[in-house]
Amino acid sequence: MQFCTFASGSSGNCALVSHGRTHLLLDAGISFRRITASLRALDLEPADVAGILITHEHTDHVCALKTLAKHLSLPVFASRGTAAALRKLAPELTPCITEFDPGETFVLGDVEARSFPTPHDTPQSVGYRLEAGGRSLAFATDMGCVTQTVWEAVRGVDAAVIEANHDLLMLQTGPYPYVLKQRILSDRGHLSNDRCGALAAALVREGATRLLLAHLSRENNTPRRAYGTVCQALAEDGILPDRDVALAVAPAAEPCLCFSV
Repeated sequence: MQFCTFASGSSGNCALVSHGRTHLLLDAGISFRRITASLRALDLEPADVAGILITHEHTDHVCALKTLAKHLSLPVFASRGTAAALRKLAPELTPCITEFDPGETFVLGDVEARSFPTPHDTPQSVGYRLEAGGRSLAFATDMGCVTQTVWEAVRGVDAAVIEANHDLLMLQTGPYPYVLKQRILSDRGHLSNDRCGALAAALVREGATRLLLAHLSRENNTPRRAYGTVCQALAEDGILPDRDVALAVAPAAEPCLCFSV
């Protein structure tokens, strides 16, 4: 199984997971042109994509759906709550949408996708645990905390893409209005570097060897701060330097070097 982010952060989110001849987009929060260019850099065309797995309906995760539906009629998989929101935003998407209840597992070509609910300020946001070829990958972003349900869904994976949205000090002293700061800091907001570090350490203890930090805030974080905080958490847990763990930060606006799981 291979994974690549096309964009990750407040300005747009889109990634690709592939196994065999099955290619799936995770969210579509950048332009159709950028998605097409990113696919072609991997010697793929949009028509090669078997479907789009949506985490939730915020614009930075779905802005290309209308165009994708218009040109390709790609199947869009979304929770019932997210599907209802998408229909309101773009009724023309209705024929493309396949609904599911959070917690459901479905098979798309060579990949098995297990959805799980994530705590975010949308009606029914989800993450995904993807399995293929005996390997597993968790995709868990846009969540204010790690609930027991999230943990049970992601524990034991070989690799994980997890949110490191903000540095607490940068957010608290930054220019955002108080209400927005409280929203981000809430249990239905976004995961801080510190909480991400705790999750990263727990995942590695359960066998994960590859971690990609994603959805960094442009205003309230830096790749260096996110990476440093998570590295420190792994070191304090006794994981580094003893264990072989590949840790990286997903770039905000360009494709990330793919990794194999």
